[in-house]
Amino acid sequence: MGTADAVPGVSGGTIALITGIYERLIGAITAVSPARIRRVLMGIFSDHRSDAIEALRTIDGGFLAVLGFGIATAIVTVTRVVHVGIQSMPVLTFGFFFGLIAASAWVLFSEVAVDTAPRMAAAVAGFVIAFVASGQASAALGAGLPVTFLAGAIAVSAMILPGISGSLLLLILGQYDYMTGTLSAFVDALLALATGGGLGPLRENGIVVAAFVSGALVGLLTVAHAVRWALDRARTATLAFLVALIVGALRAPLSRTGDRLAELGRTWTPTTIGVFIIAAVVGAALVLLLERYTGVATIEDGA
Repeated sequence: MGTADAVPGVSGGTIALITGIYERLIGAITAVSPARIRRVLMGIFSDHRSDAIEALRTIDGGFLAVLGFGIATAIVTVTRVVHVGIQSMPVLTFGFFFGLIAASAWVLFSEVAVDTAPRMAAAVAGFVIAFVASGQASAALGAGLPVTFLAGAIAVSAMILPGISGSLLLLILGQYDYMTGTLSAFVDALLALATGGGLGPLRENGIVVAAFVSGALVGLLTVAHAVRWALDRARTATLAFLVALIVGALRAPLSRTGDRLAELGRTWTPTTIGVFIIAAVVGAALVLLLERYTGVATIEDGA
């Protein structure tokens, strides 16, 4: 799940479906509440220990801890590779992302019936929001701590949505490049500290990582529940909105490629366009193969 959520286009929720843990994940996430977290933390006192154990069982704490460690390990590893790709091979990297996103949209749209006025309105709204944000969010939002907190809260909601990647939402918000770079720098600072390095880089990048994680924790208690509520009340319209969001997000890798080429003093050429298309085909093929051999795109009745 961590590997999938670290790459725009493939959803950690989809991987949860494939591995058969999706329902357990939803149950555990929606069982988490401030009151139960407080009960768990009070377990440091002996007279509250039994109550803390009961709260841990209610939120399936062991499952969440093991899953969370695996996700975090994969994200740290994969985003490091992706960040290098963005810096040194932006056309290839973002072309691959474009293919992942396009194929995901194609597969998921085939499973959502946009045949009523409310569903059409939801789909149009999702497309417009993602398309506009994909081109302007980075400049409009910037990279301050409040923005990082908000990005964490929004991205974590993808954990409960098959087909929607947390990284895709970060890409739409213009925060993906920034967060992959910051996380890589934070890991480097940790390693440097172990070998006698200073605290400065660790503190600087650690504050950003902490803001993102804090936003993610708040998102688990708010945004994720709000999305789940929408799915329960108007499932098909909500899915139409979310899938259209993926389609609108196709602007993001194109926009980011252009931005990165400009930073490198380069521009679009027939060669770069060809490389982008080839990478996109490879990314799309991977998603289509995933769907062919797992059949996880049936989202209207699943989840």
